[in-house]
Amino acid sequence: MTLLIGGTGKTGRRVAERLAARGEHVRIGSRKSEIRFDWDDETSWRPAIEGEKAAYITFYPDLGLPGAAAKVGAFADLAAACGVEQLVLLSGRGEPLAQEAEQRVKDAGTGWTIVTCAWFAQNFSEDFLVGAVLSGDIRLPAGDVAEPFVDADDIAEVVAAALTDPQHRGRHYELTGPEALTFGQVADELSRVVGRTVRYTPISHEEYRSVLREAGLPVELGDMFRGILDGRNATPADGVRQALGRPATPFSSYAEKAAAAWS
Repeated sequence: MTLLIGGTGKTGRRVAERLAARGEHVRIGSRKSEIRFDWDDETSWRPAIEGEKAAYITFYPDLGLPGAAAKVGAFADLAAACGVEQLVLLSGRGEPLAQEAEQRVKDAGTGWTIVTCAWFAQNFSEDFLVGAVLSGDIRLPAGDVAEPFVDADDIAEVVAAALTDPQHRGRHYELTGPEALTFGQVADELSRVVGRTVRYTPISHEEYRSVLREAGLPVELGDMFRGILDGRNATPADGVRQALGRPATPFSSYAEKAAAAWS
């Protein structure tokens, strides 16, 4: 059996669909699902992981925040003690604290696969930026930095493979889209798809803290963005091809299939 922590999220539900299609038995772990799992309540961890063969680890709100690595490491150690054979960790590209969590999973003693990802393209259609697209104004402290946005469907395919095929054990896949786009270029592409003007407005990090508060998100995310939106992640990686033998999905293809979210 496979436990999907955060199995109702952007990547988790996609992984669940793919595993179910393969005939795999999947259990969803979250604060509100039948299998209760709460990162802030360690007593929920053992009942969720006992008896599982593999687990997909996602951390909320973000692996790059202080304290995340310690919790993920403690869970990975518990999973190993419970006989779990394979752990797949979803990590963030260019985040030093996330890299600490990656190492903790590698050191736990199970099989492991690390899936390090660029910004999700689906942030514009399923998460905190969908409202910005609908309003026609994407406000972020990103300047003119380019980002190779990755499609969550690509992530899910890699994760599903890593959970079920031993050839992916001990591999670290860096997943991005095939090209890097500035947020201004993203706004132009979204304008093309939705048939109306979507603009990108660069703002200061101080202004962005207010945006996060209004969205009900931790303001610490703004501090993390200050670090990673500096050009360090602008170069596309080839992890999707390495894992799946095909190219990554372009942002334009994602935008066309997601168009209904902005109608």
